[in-house]
Amino acid sequence: MNAIADNSLARAPTILRRARQQSGLSLRELARRAATSHATLLAYESGRKCPGVETFVRILEAAGFAIDFHVEKRIRRRDGLERGEELEQVLLLAEQFPAQVSRTMDYPRLPS
Repeated sequence: MNAIADNSLARAPTILRRARQQSGLSLRELARRAATSHATLLAYESGRKCPGVETFVRILEAAGFAIDFHVEKRIRRRDGLERGEELEQVLLLAEQFPAQVSRTMDYPRLPS
């Protein structure tokens, strides 16, 4: 697993525990609502076990929370553009903008 996945998985116990605490539910009540055992829920909250995505969502929903996912396209080597090339293109674009904003606005004079 990569570092991002490891970090996300490491946050699951904290997220579950905070959701339960903020909902005001006991461990047993949340477990009942989420259709799991309180021992399993305790193992998730303590980090001894890691729930699957469906289980994680089900527990959070049982605590009264919703999950929003944000998915966006990432440029990768297989897309035909190296990350260095992408950065180079961004920097070239940035060069097109003035470094300092002028205090006066210049505009073309129109014939009268």
